[in-house]
Amino acid sequence: MSKANINIGISEKDRKKIAEGLARMQADTYTLYLKTHNFHWNVTGPMFQTLHLMFQTQYNETWLAVDVIAERIRALGFPAPGSYKEFAALTEIKDSKGVPNAKEMIRQLVDGQETVVRTARAVFPIAEAVGDQPTADMLTQRMTMHEQNAWMLRSLLEE
Repeated sequence: MSKANINIGISEKDRKKIAEGLARMQADTYTLYLKTHNFHWNVTGPMFQTLHLMFQTQYNETWLAVDVIAERIRALGFPAPGSYKEFAALTEIKDSKGVPNAKEMIRQLVDGQETVVRTARAVFPIAEAVGDQPTADMLTQRMTMHEQNAWMLRSLLEE
């Protein structure tokens, strides 16, 4: 099967560079989704109800984002990563060991949210430089959501 010619006003080289950045972002997003869902299942302690619901809201939103990112990679003409092996090789988010306490879960999720923001922010100038407005718009939306999630989680750590 031949590969269709893509002529959207962005060179293949630039589309590839953007897709590679988005693949890292997808891996970070999927890893954050999995970690947040894990913590939703396993959180305990006096903040249980608050965290259980907050984590559920965040993992649901993050799950939807995985699809949006993958579809943007496909629209640029490249395969989206989709296996644990690929995600593990591409992500900057560290896996958690065992079941941390609630405060450590929050700390790890703040770090995960901020990691996704940094990855998105690194891709943004590449997309912007070649006039890839759809990717830039998606990145802006993702950064906004993850920065808000990080702020909400951080606020739970204040005494």
